[in-house]
Amino acid sequence: MASFEDQLAELEKVVEQLERGDLSLDESVSLFERGVHLSNACKAQLSSAESRIQVLLEPSESGPVRVEELALTVADEEGDEDDEDVDEE
Repeated sequence: MASFEDQLAELEKVVEQLERGDLSLDESVSLFERGVHLSNACKAQLSSAESRIQVLLEPSESGPVRVEELALTVADEEGDEDDEDVDEE
């Protein structure tokens, strides 16, 4: 499996090629399909990484630091405007 960084770099190249608009319809469709595949692979890797993130909680005065798993999900839609409304404590 290619690294996240490699897949993201390839996805950026795909987007640049599509934005130039100098490809045939068949080439554009094939490249678009590759871009969707790369995007989904990147989302899956991000989701996997986020699910492994651990949050360190402030230790009690006499106790050890506690660690909790942080469960996150990846939104299927672009532009997650709801992220700005998260309350910070």
